[in-house]
Amino acid sequence: MRLTTFGFLCATALLALAVPLTAQGAKHPTYTVIDLGVLDGLDRSSVAYDINDAGWVAGGSGALLPPGPQHAFLWFGHGPLLDLGTLGGPNSEAGGPNLSSEAAIISETSVNDLNAEDFCGFGDHLQCLAAVWKRGKLIALPALRGGNNSQAYGINNSGQIIGFSETGVVDPTCSTGMPFQVLRYEATIWEPDGRPRKLRPLHGDTVGFGFGINNKGQAVGASGLCSNVSLPPNHQPNGPHSVFWDADGTPLNLVGLPGASTTIASSISDRGEVVGNSQFPDGTVRPFRWTRKEGIEDLGSFPGAVLTVAPCCNSVNNRGEVAGFWFDAAFNMHPFIWQNSVFTDPNTLLPAGSPWQLLQVASLNDSGEIVGQGVINGESHAFVAIPCDGEHRHFKCCK
Repeated sequence: MRLTTFGFLCATALLALAVPLTAQGAKHPTYTVIDLGVLDGLDRSSVAYDINDAGWVAGGSGALLPPGPQHAFLWFGHGPLLDLGTLGGPNSEAGGPNLSSEAAIISETSVNDLNAEDFCGFGDHLQCLAAVWKRGKLIALPALRGGNNSQAYGINNSGQIIGFSETGVVDPTCSTGMPFQVLRYEATIWEPDGRPRKLRPLHGDTVGFGFGINNKGQAVGASGLCSNVSLPPNHQPNGPHSVFWDADGTPLNLVGLPGASTTIASSISDRGEVVGNSQFPDGTVRPFRWTRKEGIEDLGSFPGAVLTVAPCCNSVNNRGEVAGFWFDAAFNMHPFIWQNSVFTDPNTLLPAGSPWQLLQVASLNDSGEIVGQGVINGESHAFVAIPCDGEHRHFKCCK
């Protein structure tokens, strides 16, 4: 979270405002934008990370750049944001929710990490734990055996949670890819009863992380060696291999785009359609799409884009639409929607005179509703943008 291929991407995004580009030939409905606001008592910033098919939103509000504080929130279609709190530390953030109002949470505790690691990436070296918001409570999830830290990113409607957890294996090479890191880590699914299940990396790899999960229990992420993998959210997540895990945990190497040096699978739809990102030796990043039938497809990028990112964890819907953000050479940030092989900047679809400057789209649902972060009245706020189409004709803001 903190938007993923994030770390440095999300941090840099707040340094400059994007200049909207013209939509490139796609015919989209206009959007009406809802300001989700911020949590009371925290810094005047917020970001939406995820949206489900009911239109419920998860994210974080507060000081979004380290060291925080930032708190996870949920929004159920109306009213103020619901503060989910933390596990005792200053920072948390949320993904999901599913249709049972459960959310996947990253949270710090008040305990200093045993190995002085910075697994949550907030810079305060506190223990970082995966958690679930369930029945109105924030519940810590157990790490894999021997591990001290974990992170949770997505949750499906069955209550399965995807993320990653440390193991008890000490590896001196881990600090090469992740400063302060001592222990290896593995992609993990937490079952609805909270039990963690390790997803093994590809053959020859030693570590992995999970990002997206669908309602069939299929998951995606990346794997590699501890020396050449870095984790979100405070680092640009990368690894040499993008991975698809079938529901039984069997890993499949998605390879990535030809010529890429690192590659990550970030999201998966219920149809098994995967999107992710490949980084090339010159530093550029382009998103890809993968299906079992069609294999890998390069989605391309906006002209002049240096980085084009389909972020974690629900950036592809069951209609095959993809959401994300991109950076130009001056490192200005722009949002995008990809549909029928065409990129469109949602800023070009806002009503004339809109006070919004949308910076990035993090997630979209099957109705085409999008969430992310934009600037309004000089503040960076989470938003929901509703397409004014036939499906939403009864929505009051679209009249």
